[in-house]
Amino acid sequence: MHLHKHLMVLLVILGSTISCSSYINHHHPAFNQVLPAPPRTLLAQDQPQPQQFNVDDYGATANGTDDSQAFMEAWRNACNSSNGTEFVVPENKVYHLKPITFSGPCNPNLRVKVYGTIKASSHRSDYDEDRRHWITFEDLDNFFVEGGGTINGNGRIWWIKSCKVDDTQNLRLNNIRIKNPQQIHLTIQNSTNVIASNLRVIAPANSPNTDGFHISGSKNVQIMDSIARTGDDCVSIVNGSSNVVIRKIVCGPGHGISIGSLGKNNSEDFVSNVLVDKVVLTNTTNGVRIKSWQGGSGYAKNIKFQNIIMRNVTNPIIVDQNYCDRKEACPEQDSAVQMQNVVYRNIRGTSNSEVAINFDCSKTFPCRTILLDNIVLNREGDEGDTKASCSNVMLATRGEVAPNCE
Repeated sequence: MHLHKHLMVLLVILGSTISCSSYINHHHPAFNQVLPAPPRTLLAQDQPQPQQFNVDDYGATANGTDDSQAFMEAWRNACNSSNGTEFVVPENKVYHLKPITFSGPCNPNLRVKVYGTIKASSHRSDYDEDRRHWITFEDLDNFFVEGGGTINGNGRIWWIKSCKVDDTQNLRLNNIRIKNPQQIHLTIQNSTNVIASNLRVIAPANSPNTDGFHISGSKNVQIMDSIARTGDDCVSIVNGSSNVVIRKIVCGPGHGISIGSLGKNNSEDFVSNVLVDKVVLTNTTNGVRIKSWQGGSGYAKNIKFQNIIMRNVTNPIIVDQNYCDRKEACPEQDSAVQMQNVVYRNIRGTSNSEVAINFDCSKTFPCRTILLDNIVLNREGDEGDTKASCSNVMLATRGEVAPNCE
């Protein structure tokens, strides 16, 4: 099975363990086959000791000079060695790397064990040939990253994507810290059966375009038990994504959890079967948002936001089918991405703005089959009541809903 055809760590992935866990959403059958069953666990005495290739043995110094050549030599030997080899970056050291590509194919079950710190070169001239990638893993099968160390993208000098997973199947990322990316922390693109858990993605609130997790064109993706503190969306889900579970995420600062934008430049975009569950958002620009441009087509459907806590969130619940990125109004168009079958359930907390619930939907393609179930959003502090703004939306309510569409 082709686990990593292209795993691109563009700037800062810090590795720990890649493991298998499962979550089944009984509300949608597509989640029942998210991942294959894990392999049988061997007893410790049954497991052969892997051959290790330590970068220090190939000349890495961790003294502030470039260690790229030593890493490359260690990689070539590990790649061509037997099944179950370990490529080791020792702990308590900081290694500096220029842009580098670790290519396959290699023998299967190669493990990269990052115990120490890998740091990107701070010299802009080192990126003259490729300004979009720092570390790239490509054409690898049954590949794991683990160890608990840090890979630091040194993003303050650039602010490009950090880690990109492209065209992969059955990928496991667990207990990883991503620090100071040059742009998006972790992109999951054109991939199937991905579990990412126990991740920490950290960037300053004023760092531009530093989305925490960006999911594009991917199916059967789970992101769980993680923290995102960023300068942009904590999670963004865009065209071609389906069967996505976002569960037990702590978000803030940042722009919240977004589906979209969709339909830009009159494109036809599709997102479906998304579950956002047990999320805490604090001091974010948005809470849970779906946004699309006028003139697009397609749909965002079968989406559930549930069991969410909001703390001082500016736009707690927002659907914008008329998204416009300029100050003057964008021209009104007839077509739009259809929003339908969206459930908001058990969402409570405080809003930093008067409008806590905002549905700005299309006149020609109104939002359909929207349910507000047990929603209570109060104004932060003692600044009065919240209200709902609801345009061109067909919705139902259940239980206590405050504020409510009039």
